Amino acid sequence: MNCNQCEQTFRQTACVTSPGTCGKDEDMQSLQELLLYGLKGMAAYAHHARRLGQSDPEVSAFMEEALFATMTNVNFDMDSLLELCLRCGQMNLKVMEMLDHGHVETFGQPAPATVKEGTQAGPGILVTGHDLLDLWDLLKQVEGTDIKVYTHGEMLPAHMYPKLHNHPNLAGHYGGAWQVQKREFDQFPGPTLATTNCVLIPPASYRDRLFTTRATAVPQGQRIANEDFSAVIEAARRCEPCVEQPKTESTVGFHHSVLLSHADTLVEAVKAGKISRFFVIGGCDGAAKGRNYFSDYAAATPDDSFILTLGCGKYRIRDHEYGEHLGFPRLLDMGQCNDAYGAIRVALALAEAFECQVNELPLSLVISWFEQKAVAVFLTLLSLNVKGITLGPNPPAFVSPNVFALLQERYDLKLTGGDPQGDAARAVATA
Repeated sequence: MNCNQCEQTFRQTACVTSPGTCGKDEDMQSLQELLLYGLKGMAAYAHHARRLGQSDPEVSAFMEEALFATMTNVNFDMDSLLELCLRCGQMNLKVMEMLDHGHVETFGQPAPATVKEGTQAGPGILVTGHDLLDLWDLLKQVEGTDIKVYTHGEMLPAHMYPKLHNHPNLAGHYGGAWQVQKREFDQFPGPTLATTNCVLIPPASYRDRLFTTRATAVPQGQRIANEDFSAVIEAARRCEPCVEQPKTESTVGFHHSVLLSHADTLVEAVKAGKISRFFVIGGCDGAAKGRNYFSDYAAATPDDSFILTLGCGKYRIRDHEYGEHLGFPRLLDMGQCNDAYGAIRVALALAEAFECQVNELPLSLVISWFEQKAVAVFLTLLSLNVKGITLGPNPPAFVSPNVFALLQERYDLKLTGGDPQGDAARAVATA
């Protein structure tokens, strides 16, 4: 372990042996860090929800209690620490539900939408991150001008909300996942507005064209602390305009409300043997080796199955042609990482329809993770006793071997491996 949070650290650096000076061992440290990272992820979702007028005092009280439990000489008990981690998952479900309500109330009932990808001729602004309210405020401020606004990365699902999608200045989508932004932001001629994570420290080539909002900031960057985007708009006027360069079109907007409106059709198709399995393949994308597992796994799913995807992990699998089944695209884009709530809602509704547990559904969860919001969603799934999750491409470094073995034993947690095609085939065969 590596703990440096108190004055008694070993040699005034960190307690690196287990147990440490206070008596905490690596497994206690592991659960405390799992809780901390889950809280960080939940705080990101709660921040978005609060900006949309959604909050809950029970959530705030839990965050205070959970943070208190990670202080020095407060909690040395494995069972209660694990209980707090699972409660963090329960509270995160409530937070994601609040955020979902805030999005729908503010931007309208989601619906499938066709999105143009690439650029159009004229001045443009690229918006990345997750904050849809920032996107809306920017659109209002450029309304009536010839400035075109493009979504990037996790902002792609903005197009499923009619209030955003139908705005005349929202031109389409540009680019892919966060880890390739240095190339994409450099190639985009206009300014980029980064509303949340995931932003990288910019090189000099586009540093003067990168703007951030509130807590999001980069060295020598231009941070906007309020909702006044006039500096971004002025930069769009100064910069070279975009050229006409269409790429493709894609369909997004399979929000949980859209899928649940067809629940009877899906349930009957499963009973009739017309749907072999549902796969949830998504989460965080990243640059580490091994993420081709998810693209290879998705490509190996059978033609009579559906893939539900969300988060920037969708960029790892969306370039493959999956075709259609029963009149629906086989690849169903449900939204941002926070829309994991929607996938959970669909799973719970199907379990209710079949009068079974979620773990008995023809459902496989193959989840890529990168950072703290994915940890919060992972704890939510565990709090619902969802078993058999495949996680990767690497195990969390902050989870000790003993804690990981406990999660594997209790929740049948699996790691991605070297045979994605075989894993996909086995998932269907064991249904």
